[in-house]
Amino acid sequence: MKKFLYGIDFGTTNSALSIFDEEKQEILTTILIPSLIYFPNQVSSDGTLNYVVGETAISSYLSDGMDGRFIKSIKQILSKSSFTETRIQNKRYTASNLVALILKELKSRADEIIGFDCKKAIIGRPVFFDDDSSQQDVLAQTRLSKAAELSGFTEVRFQFEPIGAAFAYEKTLIKKENVLVADLGGGTTDFTYLVLDPEKVGSSNRTDDLMATGGIYIGGDSFDSAFMWEKGTPYFGKHTQYEATPGKVLTVPKSLFANICTWDKMNFFNGLRIKKDIENYYYFSGNDPQFKNLITLIDNNLAYSVFQSIEETKIGLSKKDVTPFSYANMGIAIQEDITIDQYNEIIHKDIQKISTYLDEFMEKNNIRADEIDSLFLTGGTSLVRAIQHLFKRKFPNVKVNTGDNFTSVSKGLAYSSYLFDN
Repeated sequence: MKKFLYGIDFGTTNSALSIFDEEKQEILTTILIPSLIYFPNQVSSDGTLNYVVGETAISSYLSDGMDGRFIKSIKQILSKSSFTETRIQNKRYTASNLVALILKELKSRADEIIGFDCKKAIIGRPVFFDDDSSQQDVLAQTRLSKAAELSGFTEVRFQFEPIGAAFAYEKTLIKKENVLVADLGGGTTDFTYLVLDPEKVGSSNRTDDLMATGGIYIGGDSFDSAFMWEKGTPYFGKHTQYEATPGKVLTVPKSLFANICTWDKMNFFNGLRIKKDIENYYYFSGNDPQFKNLITLIDNNLAYSVFQSIEETKIGLSKKDVTPFSYANMGIAIQEDITIDQYNEIIHKDIQKISTYLDEFMEKNNIRADEIDSLFLTGGTSLVRAIQHLFKRKFPNVKVNTGDNFTSVSKGLAYSSYLFDN
């Protein structure tokens, strides 16, 4: 029987699995799916789980009129101790249960390709799941390990995602290089500084080649949240005023709108008290039409479709100087041109945090810019122009390389088979 292992990049936005043929020492193929799960409201008649994963989750969610439970960015809850479980279709789901559904989908597709049940995997993880707490980082690692077990993997190793990206880049080199790798995903930005050498591809010990690793909990989702706060929330009544008592006019609490800027805070609106408060704000605002949009957003579970429009705007601005922010659904109408300068201003604080962290990372690890032979950028967020300008500004004399922004990590993880030698 042939020997295979899977390199798995479980990502905030997308997840990828590369099938590695251990005998031929090559990648057979790579599978890429969105990290999405949709649970229809209708429970299966036979009592089995009723859910869809990946591309089908989007189409099913939209065809069902955006009814049911739509879950994205699951990776971000791995480190949150405040998240213990959620109930869907009268069943209890932990963070590990939810992650396992995506890993199972990837494994099932890969197993079908190779023709048997593969138990061996190298799974990527960010350098830090949570940059504020080592305890929460351990929690995330434990949950991810449990998810791998629930998915049917019995032989598992973990590798830092930027190291995976580096090994994918190493396959393209013709000489030894000192490389700074930046893996910019939806949830985190990770850095690795290491020596890459094409003559060492597949070597069993790369410990001496790894010079520094680090990361910060900022990524593409952070940019989307900032955009929603600045450009999206005004369309949902952020500036709505209401008459608290006769003659006393107040603005509705800003906290309401902080909770529509990330999907995982939307359950804030499930409580009876907050629902009643929202109804009162609407009534005492004189039925403000913008605030009505907030009610429509909550009642009809439209958050994901709004963030799809934000994502389209972000992608558009990676190539154009002006791109529309456009959304029309159930009476909510958004149509506004966004310039690249406006967008850069919106994400400026997050870009500055990444920049400051990178400076600290280099200083802490005694890395000089003139010692770096090349930069390797990967991850979907690396396409954001402000990110590209950041690296060009900091390293004007260093060549910048990119690979496949969505599959480089999984391929490099698959090339990390030496981890099973220890």
